[in-house]
Amino acid sequence: MPDKNDIILKGVAASPGIAIGRVFLLEDDDFFLVQRTVAHGEIGAELERLASAVEKTRDELKNIYGKINSVLGENYARITDVHLLILDDPDMKKNVAAMIKDGVNAEYAVFKVFDKIIKSFESIEDEYFRERRLDIQEVGKKIIANLLGKHKRTLTNIADDSIVVAHNLTPADTVAIRERFVKGFATDIGGKTSHTAIVAQGLEIPAVVGLKNISQQLSSGDLIIVDGNKGYIILNPSAETILKYKKAFDQQSRKTKALSKIKDLPAETSDSHKVTLFSNIDNADEIQSALNNGATGIGLYRTEFMYFNRSDMPTEEEHFENYVKVVKEMGDFPTVIRTIDLGGDKMSRLGILNVGTEANPFMGLRAIRLCLKYPEMFIAQLKGILRASAYGKIRLMYPMISGIEELRAANRILAKVMTELKSKKIKFDENIEIGAMIEIPSAAMITDVIAREVDFLSIGTNDLIQYSLAVDRVNENVAHLYDPLHPAVLRLIKLIIDEGHKAGIEVAMCGEMAGDPYYTPLLLGFGLDEFSASPAQIPKVKKVIRSVSFEDVKRISSEALKCGDRDSVAKIMGKVKLSYSERILNRCRI
Repeated sequence: MPDKNDIILKGVAASPGIAIGRVFLLEDDDFFLVQRTVAHGEIGAELERLASAVEKTRDELKNIYGKINSVLGENYARITDVHLLILDDPDMKKNVAAMIKDGVNAEYAVFKVFDKIIKSFESIEDEYFRERRLDIQEVGKKIIANLLGKHKRTLTNIADDSIVVAHNLTPADTVAIRERFVKGFATDIGGKTSHTAIVAQGLEIPAVVGLKNISQQLSSGDLIIVDGNKGYIILNPSAETILKYKKAFDQQSRKTKALSKIKDLPAETSDSHKVTLFSNIDNADEIQSALNNGATGIGLYRTEFMYFNRSDMPTEEEHFENYVKVVKEMGDFPTVIRTIDLGGDKMSRLGILNVGTEANPFMGLRAIRLCLKYPEMFIAQLKGILRASAYGKIRLMYPMISGIEELRAANRILAKVMTELKSKKIKFDENIEIGAMIEIPSAAMITDVIAREVDFLSIGTNDLIQYSLAVDRVNENVAHLYDPLHPAVLRLIKLIIDEGHKAGIEVAMCGEMAGDPYYTPLLLGFGLDEFSASPAQIPKVKKVIRSVSFEDVKRISSEALKCGDRDSVAKIMGKVKLSYSERILNRCRI
């Protein structure tokens, strides 16, 4: 879309959307620090100065928690919990105090200790944990600012139509941006899993991060375009490019408005074949978005967030309180809660377990394997889920089942938990539905066996494709081989659906494929019963469903299964007859 003469910077698409506006350059809180010697008699006072700065920082973090909580809710506000954990880290305190006792001034001691920790995080391969170095850096800077008595940077003079450009933005900065009705933002550092990106997505602010040095290339008042869909920043765009983006923005707005009209209409084809549209969510704060977009249930509630930003396991009570909140908000709609789907390697880095480093964590001790090895953790979650089932419609789902033995082992633990709750006269849904995610080829090949022992199945296409094609989709060298249209993948999906139906149970899909309208006709033709996608994708998928004939897509899907290569599949998919309104919407895609 940009012209060839435009200056384009490529970063990471952190939050979708388009913004055109003038730059407000938010200068970074950099400090010129000098190491100075503290006399022996002044060490006590220097330690007290440090303690005072730490307490001021604690008060600031609590204030930030309140601001985020008031705008986005408690689950987003818990982002600040990790900052408080860093602030209270005993090793950090001990090392800073040791340097002060050796005669180093507090500011420089904090800088050196935090700098060493930050550098150790830069070599971590896992993106989520590598991004935590930004949290460590933020806490260190806050302590130093309070030691120096520096006033923090401010957004008070910003115009409402501005685009904020900065080296980095804290979650508190991002919420402040929203309060000022800023159009978007761009930063030098950060990734999709940075806390700032997470908050931006929650606030629906277009954002591009990881631009390296954009804050040094721009001045306040410069005109820029933020393309949060593709991860572009266009500096001083031409009049033609601005016109193109304005048209794209208008088209996107019209499409959104058109999709909102079908929110409450059923997900059924033109010849009255009905399916179910559920939503995938990461926390309770996304429920309203799911309902607003027409979801009639939660098809995948990822519970992993409960394990982040802490150094201990969530308790049974924490699980219970969280799930009760979800089911009460969902009312009569069902909620599928997936048990923890984290790896032991990641849990070790969180400080919760001591599994150690694994050479290949994607195929290591994770998900149901982790739960079976550490049943105490599993039992606490199962108790919380079961107790919450007395307050609403809950379905329980196990991830990463590779064979019938794992399913049976998990169900034996579940049976013991049920017996214990009964003996204590604790209410729960004794007929709670149990499901398994089919995301490993070995499980797909014995779907008939697994289907006889569960109440429903859900296809996790992200891992199913990755494991079937031996492709790490985040590895830039082989990511192009990750292909949902590979004939082997399509045949596995069809096999899972058919075997589930033979066993008399419904088959859902909660992977990314379920939320991509391009694949909707194919999956519909295969006989998929339930599509579970991110809230924003639900209206798009519904529009396609309502624009096709079930008999037509069944024929197309049958032809696709006979293909031996993806190009042949793509050609056949092009034969799907869409309604006129859907063809118009397709033209509006950016």
